Amino acid sequence: MEKVGFIGLGIMGKPMAHNLLKAGADLMVCDLNQEAVDELVKAGAETGNYREIGEKCDVIITILPNGAIVQSVLFGENGVAEGLSAGKLVCDMSSVTQTESRTCYDRLKEMGVGFVDAPVSGGEPGAIAGTLAIMCGGDQADYDRMIPYFEILGSSSLLIGPSGSGSITKLANQIIVNLNICAVSEGLVLAAKAGADPYKVYQAIRGGLAGSAVLDAKAPMICARNFKPGGKISINHKDIKNVLATAHDLDVPLPFTAQLFEIQQALKAHGHMNDDHGGYVQYFEELAGVKVKGNTEE
Repeated sequence: MEKVGFIGLGIMGKPMAHNLLKAGADLMVCDLNQEAVDELVKAGAETGNYREIGEKCDVIITILPNGAIVQSVLFGENGVAEGLSAGKLVCDMSSVTQTESRTCYDRLKEMGVGFVDAPVSGGEPGAIAGTLAIMCGGDQADYDRMIPYFEILGSSSLLIGPSGSGSITKLANQIIVNLNICAVSEGLVLAAKAGADPYKVYQAIRGGLAGSAVLDAKAPMICARNFKPGGKISINHKDIKNVLATAHDLDVPLPFTAQLFEIQQALKAHGHMNDDHGGYVQYFEELAGVKVKGNTEE
């Protein structure tokens, strides 16, 4: 394998970097959180700043909170781009807009550097297990070069189309995932208000048409009132804001997603932005005057 740079050791990035190390990757890491960097160095990684990673690594992977930070890390003063040379490849696995991905692609293409936008779905559990779904945009040759790394990090990857296609796919994914969590929340609040055990309701419906990966991931957490973040509301709030901005540019009405954004705004006002997005249930609980808590010990 080539020498790999990995920038962004947050909830998702840190376990992803660990998985690359376990698979034998020659890894150099960077993050503002020195504790996370030290953990990866202890596991066998090197460390360097953005420019050094650009100079020393053949493939550079980023997974960062938003598009502005991606642009700064890549193109800011002492950024990755200052160390890059033709023939290298940058893969951004952050959740950003299609336009932001295309900007990276165009700027790096002028330098002879490849770029793949490859956001992921699967949350922290998928990052830890190496079972992420990876949705990609870019050139076929660059995607093919990333496949060995995608096989370590995920259970599936697909090149959807040209640059930005991965990012638009992630935005569509975020609509579906987040609205599903809201639907699960509404259903469990109804059950709780009626006096039924929400966890038993979940067990009863999970084998039918209501069953889904979202239901299985979030209903037990909601019933246990476990809002420890695998996917923070704050990150999903950013994603849904990007969804609506993109939709407005394309003249696509998204009435349910617009309502979701207002639900997120209400939760922000009540200090819940660092909760897992299973914490959406708290909005519906407030409306109904009930708490969802099920017997998850059986």
